[in-house]
Amino acid sequence: MCGIVGAVAQRPVSEILLEGLRRLEYRGYDSAGVALITQGSKLKRVRSLGKVAALTEKLAYEPIEGKVGIAHTRWATHGKPAEYNAHPHFSGEDLALVHNGIIENYVELRERLGELGYTFSSETDTEVATHLLDYHVKKSASLLKGMLSARQEFTGAYALAAVCADEPNTVVIARQGSPLIIGVGIGENFIGSDVQAMLPVTNRFIYLENGDVARVTLHKIEIFDAAGKAVERPIRESKLGDSSIDLGEYRHYMLKEIFEQPKAITATLEGRLAQHQVLSCLSGLNPMAVLAQVEEIQIIACGTSYHAGLIGRHWIETYTDIPCHVEVASEYRYRRQPKRKNLLLITISQSGETADTLAALEKVKQSQACLASLTICNVMESSLTRESDLSLMTMAGPEIGVASTKAFTTQLVALQLLLAALIQAQQGETPVSRQLVADLAQLPQLVQQVLALNPVIETLAERFVEKHHALFLGRGEQYPVALEGALKLKEISYIHAEAYPAGELKHGPLALVDSEMPIIAVAPNTALLEKLKSNLEEVRARGGELYVFACKTANLVPNEQMHVLELPPVPDLLAPIVYTIPLQLLAYHVAILKGTDVDKPRNLAKSVTVE
Repeated sequence: MCGIVGAVAQRPVSEILLEGLRRLEYRGYDSAGVALITQGSKLKRVRSLGKVAALTEKLAYEPIEGKVGIAHTRWATHGKPAEYNAHPHFSGEDLALVHNGIIENYVELRERLGELGYTFSSETDTEVATHLLDYHVKKSASLLKGMLSARQEFTGAYALAAVCADEPNTVVIARQGSPLIIGVGIGENFIGSDVQAMLPVTNRFIYLENGDVARVTLHKIEIFDAAGKAVERPIRESKLGDSSIDLGEYRHYMLKEIFEQPKAITATLEGRLAQHQVLSCLSGLNPMAVLAQVEEIQIIACGTSYHAGLIGRHWIETYTDIPCHVEVASEYRYRRQPKRKNLLLITISQSGETADTLAALEKVKQSQACLASLTICNVMESSLTRESDLSLMTMAGPEIGVASTKAFTTQLVALQLLLAALIQAQQGETPVSRQLVADLAQLPQLVQQVLALNPVIETLAERFVEKHHALFLGRGEQYPVALEGALKLKEISYIHAEAYPAGELKHGPLALVDSEMPIIAVAPNTALLEKLKSNLEEVRARGGELYVFACKTANLVPNEQMHVLELPPVPDLLAPIVYTIPLQLLAYHVAILKGTDVDKPRNLAKSVTVE
């Protein structure tokens, strides 16, 4: 959560910082602020409630200029969204700090700092961190030494960036758990939570490790590890183009990313399919030898990625004899795990920085309870990728919309590639693995066909504008698809939506069914179709109104109570991916009609880097 950007340059940086915040706004948009060291080494700050546009407007009336500064866009944790809680926070008039993450021991630190004479003007843990840093800076007469000392007292996950009027050409940063990256320029350097914030000014980046503290100046970058020892971190060149996050012809990022799915799926498959087999799709040491030894699989993930894991479990247990367990990372990390034999731990994350998933991975690594760890991730240099033994990269490209779309479908593609690799490693080439390859090759074209239904779905969405609740149904591997559809609708339209296995209707949800409760069902022509049809009849018998996304060959006849949108026939293995697309479009168009902020829904952020 939250976005940090900073700069040390030989030119004014206020517009660079603002552009960086605009690009980071997907991480949080409750409030925003900027602090610059101005001419004469004076520290000045402007903050505003709301999105970065409000800060931009305020700076137009209260302009400040400087060549060194830090900026922040906030997703509220401690303290409500308010200007006095916005970052940067000051200690006195000479030191400013921005912060992403949570300082878990802030209450004890606040009491101690109060006894030392510090006063507080906000409800945040960040102001506590600012005053503690000031205390150590005054003791050591150095911003860097102060940060090295202060970070020893923090408990929690955080990314910190600070400037001090007494050291006007310096930004000092620290990372523990939350991502923080240095952008390397020529005669200028930058810092940020994400490379996207810095792409307009550089494509060369240093990824800090956990425990790192760095001093960034015009011509020099010094990095110190958790033990305080000077270290070198490699400079990596990003292949992302600045144009990759442009909206282009689309009204919203979410719609753009929905329509980018054929391209993203093609990119994820590229170079990984041969005529009858999956080629090497995993990075790491001897991946096929590892897969050959796997006897059990544990998938951990959060949110949309968890739904991908549920579908992956169905595929793995249907087509192999390997038991597969799936659990939400925030639950998995806090319970005792039984010993398992030759366990492959799989983490799934779009950003690779999801705090609970990272913590769960660390827990398993410390216990040495698995054969190997594998991550399915969209960001090459993310923490999960670096911390895992093996990685399977999705090639979705940047996903800016908070509600995940192309990241989800490419995760499912990656899980199918992994399934094929597992089969090949343990059984050799089989009819199932050959069919997997043949099916995947036609997937981009099938997704393109479903996207052509967009105008019909846009019209269908009009029937949901006045609704306050919705129920999604699916059977087998389509139940997680229903879960994902419900999540999308609630995320961006604020309609309360739930999903159930269709067979569970009679065990409670039928009590909710009436003419005002729309029931959305996914109905590919699979072995469970006839069972699903019986469930749909249960809804009709109770006056419910059905919206069914069904295969053309399912023989579902529309009537006054049942609206049927027909999809092309698809192979069973591809159905969860293909049937996700219309649910994404439905959620998008309902949100548009309800007038919500599609790309930045209230109370949410894209990259969940706090617990």
